[in-house]
Amino acid sequence: MLSRTADHLFWMSRYTERAENTARMLDVNYQTSLLPQSAEMAQAGWRGLLGISELLPLYTAQHQEIHGAQVMEFMVKDESNPSSIVSCLRAARENARAVRGTLTTEVWETQNQTWLEINRMLRVGEFERDPSQFLEWVKFRSHLSRGVTLGTMLMDEALYFMRLGIFLERADNTARLVDVKFHAREGDFFGAGSDKNQEYDFYHWSAILRSVSGFEIYRRVYRDVIKPERVAELLILRPDMPRSLHASLNEVVNNLVLVSVDGDSETQRRAGKLRSELQYGRIDEVLATGLHAYLTQFLDRVNELGLRISRDYLVPAA
Repeated sequence: MLSRTADHLFWMSRYTERAENTARMLDVNYQTSLLPQSAEMAQAGWRGLLGISELLPLYTAQHQEIHGAQVMEFMVKDESNPSSIVSCLRAARENARAVRGTLTTEVWETQNQTWLEINRMLRVGEFERDPSQFLEWVKFRSHLSRGVTLGTMLMDEALYFMRLGIFLERADNTARLVDVKFHAREGDFFGAGSDKNQEYDFYHWSAILRSVSGFEIYRRVYRDVIKPERVAELLILRPDMPRSLHASLNEVVNNLVLVSVDGDSETQRRAGKLRSELQYGRIDEVLATGLHAYLTQFLDRVNELGLRISRDYLVPAA
């Protein structure tokens, strides 16, 4: 396969996954903002969301203060924001258009219809009318895209590069989410606190779990009250949690093996080493060394892995 074709497939999937991840975070933040809380706490939530995507400098250059409605608009429909939902879906559609002949008709039509429909929805004000329903639609279109891809694409290199993009993006996003959200509550991480704080903590950790569709999974696995260390374990180390770091790295490694010409490349070795640390890691060891330091290092290694994949298989990043 031509490296340019592989590059378009890889980034088509990454941008679709990024749009879904942004919708997940926005929906949870929006729902949480409706709960009784101080203005400072609400603002901290929106600031944290911008921090996850490293968009705080770009946002503050355009807006004087952090306000929920402005952050929502910035993250959904601002075309000057490269990580907004509309920018991601446009980039996904353009990458799909560039390799139209490699995709099945169903995959192309799903991507194209998503782009046409989001423009119509934004034009008639459906986002402003019901933000939660709009964000659910974005998530649904991403689910549909993955399902159509798995159900209609030939199981060859094209599919493997698409799945590489999906799971590399997912690993990056989950690590950012856990880092920012846990950092926001690190002062109360193991403290009992007041009843009011415990009530807020329940909604805080529940919101984190819901943002990765993990609330029901947590209840099934742990059958206990929501504890931060177990939330961290679920989202980092559990291989059976679909959006965990471990599950994402399993897919990255498996698909790297499938596209690799050299069976013993340095890129594969580094991906395998990162996966093995998640496979044999323990959450008490992670917390003892510092969750923020652990996740910062993980993000650096995932970003380096993305650059290596680009250099070895795709169009090298500038």
